[in-house]
Amino acid sequence: MRKIFLILTALMLTIAAQAQIMTPVHFSSQLKTTDGPEAEIIFTATIDPGWHVYSTDLGQDGPIEATFFVNKMEGAEVVGKLMPKGNVIKKYDTVFGMELKYFENKATFVQKIKFTKPQYDIDCYLEYGACNDESCLPPGQVELKEKGNRPLTSASEQKEDSKKDTVTIKTLDTDTAATDSITVIPPLYSKEDGDKLDSLLWAPVTSELQALNGNNSIADKSLFYILMMGFVGGLLAVCMPCIWPIIPMTVSFFLKRAKTDKSKGVRDAVTYGLSIIVIYLGLGICVTTIFGSDSLNAMSTNAVFNVFLFLLLVIFALSFFGWFEIKLPDSWANAIDSKASTTSGLLSIFLMAFTLVLVSFSCTAPIIGLLLVEATTSGNWAAPAMGMLGFAVALALPFTIFALFPSWLKQAPKSGSWMTTIKVVLGFIELAFALKFLSVADQAYGWHILDREVFISLWIIIFGLLGAYLCGWLKFQEDEIGGNLQRPMPVACIMGGLVSLAFAVYMLPGLWGAPCKAISAFAPPMNTQDFNLNTKVVEAQYTDYEKGMAAARAQGKPVLLDFTGFGCVNCRKMEASVWTDPQVAQMLTKDFVLISLYVDDKARLTEPIEVTGQRGNTKTLRSIGAKWSWLQSNKFGANAQPFYVILDPETAKPLTGSQAYNEDINAYINFLKKGLANKD
Repeated sequence: MRKIFLILTALMLTIAAQAQIMTPVHFSSQLKTTDGPEAEIIFTATIDPGWHVYSTDLGQDGPIEATFFVNKMEGAEVVGKLMPKGNVIKKYDTVFGMELKYFENKATFVQKIKFTKPQYDIDCYLEYGACNDESCLPPGQVELKEKGNRPLTSASEQKEDSKKDTVTIKTLDTDTAATDSITVIPPLYSKEDGDKLDSLLWAPVTSELQALNGNNSIADKSLFYILMMGFVGGLLAVCMPCIWPIIPMTVSFFLKRAKTDKSKGVRDAVTYGLSIIVIYLGLGICVTTIFGSDSLNAMSTNAVFNVFLFLLLVIFALSFFGWFEIKLPDSWANAIDSKASTTSGLLSIFLMAFTLVLVSFSCTAPIIGLLLVEATTSGNWAAPAMGMLGFAVALALPFTIFALFPSWLKQAPKSGSWMTTIKVVLGFIELAFALKFLSVADQAYGWHILDREVFISLWIIIFGLLGAYLCGWLKFQEDEIGGNLQRPMPVACIMGGLVSLAFAVYMLPGLWGAPCKAISAFAPPMNTQDFNLNTKVVEAQYTDYEKGMAAARAQGKPVLLDFTGFGCVNCRKMEASVWTDPQVAQMLTKDFVLISLYVDDKARLTEPIEVTGQRGNTKTLRSIGAKWSWLQSNKFGANAQPFYVILDPETAKPLTGSQAYNEDINAYINFLKKGLANKD
């Protein structure tokens, strides 16, 4: 058990230390020839789960579309358009207000050409855009360079083919002349290279940024959150009617079985608790093993899977409300219990623990279900195991503690109607969480059935009813069965009810566009709000890095560098739901110089720039977007958008850790405040 925990901890730290550079799309290119003069340039991609690559012909207002570019094509000519091949997915996107076409898992793009001379020299590339549900990458490129000899068609065939329609392919203006000048930016800088400020602007700060970020990574937070959520879920499961009454009987059994050796009874109880941990931890590991890490990541962003999770949690909630009971066949528990009675030693104790798991399924299944739902949608393959580890430790804890201190059993609360109250409260919570997953599917399909104000309205109703239940104004069938129909609610329940009612009132302004920071991580983005009185919009003062830094130096203000993209959906979400917050908007406009750099800006540079990275790799930048993309990857060691970093204009070094896509407004405010404090 200790080894398993150490392995999981090591894996968690490994994930937290991973670089921020993402390579979810793996392209290859080839020139496929025939016996005649025709040929095909084929670009084939393998796409990681959860990511997608956009197809062709999306329009100027859409995300980055697949486009074929020619650097040089001697002895051949392009025939027709770039053609996408494979399973093209078409979905309406609410952010862009248009139908988008993209590929998942695999993508193929084919460009037909025809040889016009015996010798050919081809230098071309495909530009593409890739996104997932949280971030987008800058435009990617896959090249093809080929030289060789091919046979030509007859004169009559060439004449006939020349009548066919051809398409003018976008060709770089600077590639036609071999004498075009290229600005070279070396990998390292010194004062002799030019102006000191310009040198510092491009100098890499990857190590400084990683030191500021520390181990406070999203993956680390996610695993710790799942572990703690599992632990809390285990504590709640202990209080269920299926488990709490069993604790004193089980502990007494172990202690009585070893009357002459109390230490043996304690060892048996501890072994019983460890068996529970092994069983539930094994369940978490099986979830990852059966589905695989890639499948878990894909499911976390899959609309159909999120609809399934919504329905599953609704069923669990109705079960806790007392509409029906989720049970495993009684024969299973009887068979395991019988086997435990006929065996001895450690095996009998393990089988007793397994019997507890089966008998308590009706109470623990909804809690485990919610836990595994959160784990699988976290996008981290180790999350199910970590969640089950936390759940099992909490569930096994009372059996071990009461075995070590038997006298504490007398002080433990007796079984009663309070356990029914906990079940119903959990039912309301599961119902609220279910809407979160339906919201993901709603945004993916563009149904517009669960926009922000609808989501908030349902949460107001749910937590309003929860408050009414805890105050004793609302009753369920479970309360009648438990004899709690006429009994007044305890003071603790009434106080909890008032808190729930206050929370429902707190959400009311959200119907008119108030940020409602406490639910920003769950509610749909602000741009889905049909009626929004909060119309304040924040726009960047500069879209040029050098000019923005110079202005910040003159004003003495820190810089908020925003790496974004025209086709970045989550960039728009951040701008709509976080930047519109009054406090955030005031800080961005008054305390910072905001520079937005669009990594998918296809406008041509006046001169191409040849750059050399920290690893000695060279690259020629021909567009504005390529320039900002290289700045982000080489200087900051990241390539996903949105990406935010606060810089000191004097040194061009980060003042605090970076920030990625996260609609938690409080977290963004703290990020800005920390940058300001470090500037002073």
